[in-house]
Amino acid sequence: MAFPVDLRRCQALGLAGTAFLALGGETAGALPTRDLLSPASGRGALGLVCVYFGVVLLIAAWALLGKVVRGPEPPTPRALLVVLLVWAAPLLLAPPLFSRDVYSYLAQGAMVDAHMDVYAHGPARLGGPLADEVAPVWRHTATPYGPVFLAVAAALSALTEGRIPQGLIGMRMVALLGVALMAVALPRLARHHGGDPAVALWLGALNPLVLLHLVAGAHNDAMMLGLLGVGLVAARGRRYALGVVLVTLAALVKAPAALGLLAVVVIRGRTDWVRTTVTTVAVATATTAGVTALTGTGYGWIAALRTPVSPNNWSPTTLLGRATTNLLHALGSDHLAPFALPAWRAAGLAVTLAVVLFVWLRLRPGPVHALGLSLAAVAVLGPAIRPWYALWGLFLIAAAARNTSAQHRLVATTGVLALAVLPSGDPADTEQFALAVCGGVLAVVVLWQAHQASSAPALERTA
Repeated sequence: MAFPVDLRRCQALGLAGTAFLALGGETAGALPTRDLLSPASGRGALGLVCVYFGVVLLIAAWALLGKVVRGPEPPTPRALLVVLLVWAAPLLLAPPLFSRDVYSYLAQGAMVDAHMDVYAHGPARLGGPLADEVAPVWRHTATPYGPVFLAVAAALSALTEGRIPQGLIGMRMVALLGVALMAVALPRLARHHGGDPAVALWLGALNPLVLLHLVAGAHNDAMMLGLLGVGLVAARGRRYALGVVLVTLAALVKAPAALGLLAVVVIRGRTDWVRTTVTTVAVATATTAGVTALTGTGYGWIAALRTPVSPNNWSPTTLLGRATTNLLHALGSDHLAPFALPAWRAAGLAVTLAVVLFVWLRLRPGPVHALGLSLAAVAVLGPAIRPWYALWGLFLIAAAARNTSAQHRLVATTGVLALAVLPSGDPADTEQFALAVCGGVLAVVVLWQAHQASSAPALERTA
């Protein structure tokens, strides 16, 4: 007997998942340093189990919702937006989860508000309580973020007067606005590509990675993707110039969104490539110059783009570089070892360029789909990778991909990455890994028991 699935069950199960996430985060999340508990403490261990229990419930709710969306009576996009709001609600006042990056955002905003150069100095230059909350690896690191995000962070710092609790809530509100823009853009992009708006919303906005990292983690990727999405929608309609401006603003949050300008050119340049390209470059340049002048942050962000290449980051190319470095040291080639990591990273960038060219020139799946694949390549093959970077490509592929196999790959990727990071944002030790597994297994057991309980009455009626 199949597990009975309907929208209300999915909504309730996902709400239970995010509620457990928020509850566990109170003791196991990326808390302010004064509130941090030892992972070995009873409350810390219980919180970690609780978080992973909630994550698995949320993944299950999302997977079941996918059956509803593809069923004979799929919910409307409006109904799915209600589900998104319900699932997100418990996370609104929860502590930061899965990363301490939001503290870096607050510190960088305070630095800009204090007229410090964030492209030359890390948060350690600011000093005080905010700098103490930043992860040690980033305290002396310049920011790679563009002037649009820094202007928002600085305004928030001035509004909250540097108070951490209020600042955290403010950053989460900014992230929620970005997620709202994503949700607005997805159905429209899907319709332009002949796709199902409900499926696009399910894959791209109700995705557990969105809730775990953009909402609970308050990452600025939400702002980038929201602006990128509505910019592409505008470019497809009658507001081409507005589309270029919005995509440029997205790139002035985080640089990878600049690839969106290529999609805009392809969308609008079917009859006059040269004129469209020149116009796009001119509008983007004027937008960049105007925003930079208004914010007063300068162009230091261009040089600061090398920040993700710091030795503390990891990615496939970085891991290969470190392994090669260790091998060369073991073989006695100490003079070659220092070049291994830069060589692998350069190879990663070269492969990224090759993939992007192949997608746009040979594969040609459509501009939005091509942009999604390109951003996925940048995330995977770049010098740094985080689970939420997967959303760069996933968001757009969700809107443009129409074949079921591609959607299944997105679901599998989401399931794996949703379990990849501890709620504190710290590396896992053996004990924490065991606790996380216990939380996930407990959720699976509960789901199985619920399945059995719901199937039994139906089997009795059949008999």
